[in-house]
Amino acid sequence: MAKIAIVTDSVANLPSELVERYDIHVVPNLLVFCGQTFRDGVDITAQEFYRRLREGRHLPTTSAPSVGDFLRVYAKLSQEAEAIISIHIAPELSATFSTAQMASELIEGIPIHVVDARTAAAGQGLVALEAARAAAEGQSLAEVLHRIKSVIPKVELLVTLDTLEYLHRGGRVPAVAALVGSVLQVKPIIYLKNGVTSVLEKPRTRAKAVRRVLEIVEDRVGASPVHVAVMHAEALREAEGLRDEIASRFNCLELFITGFTPVMGAHTGPGVLGMAFWAER
Repeated sequence: MAKIAIVTDSVANLPSELVERYDIHVVPNLLVFCGQTFRDGVDITAQEFYRRLREGRHLPTTSAPSVGDFLRVYAKLSQEAEAIISIHIAPELSATFSTAQMASELIEGIPIHVVDARTAAAGQGLVALEAARAAAEGQSLAEVLHRIKSVIPKVELLVTLDTLEYLHRGGRVPAVAALVGSVLQVKPIIYLKNGVTSVLEKPRTRAKAVRRVLEIVEDRVGASPVHVAVMHAEALREAEGLRDEIASRFNCLELFITGFTPVMGAHTGPGVLGMAFWAER
């Protein structure tokens, strides 16, 4: 194991093969569905979750891991590593960062740095991956932290939603907006950078939305080497098409597909398609 242990939470949307390859420790977020509590990515698969979501009348609720969840991970790693770096979703979007911070203050004998990734989903995953690679290369704690701080401001995330129904049901958009979006077939493009989420554009079709996502990314990265994670929620075929288009248009140092984790999909519903990326200048 690397002397610096990397921890994140399941919002990071990291494929299991990358988690294993880079020895990243993932603390699951929680879903409450029809009175049952599930650990994200552990007790329920994405396929089962989205099936239940479509069939059910009630939306699940989500929550951050508990202080105890983080304590168990940190305590174990404190016996194996010289330092811990714990990377989490922007605190404007979840209580996970503050919960991890509280847990870190209860562990003695090892430095624990809780990092606000200023992003979410696969954007957070890209930050964790870069930290894990630096740690695996044998870089010092200061070097790994410096690498993380240099990457975080570069990470951007763009996704298009298939429907506004779930955001409406979760109280995040008014009923009239969801109705108009349904009638007009609006496929909003959501943009996240530096902890701020915004609706960038509102294309009328999925094809236009995907085309605009690619154009926006091209404007931002040009010919620079780029790290890309393609995200989807039950839209694998579209994700594969998007990946192939990205591979042909950009200078990719890293490119992979990952499923949109249920704890994120609870708010957006199935059909999410998008990408997180950062360019090396």
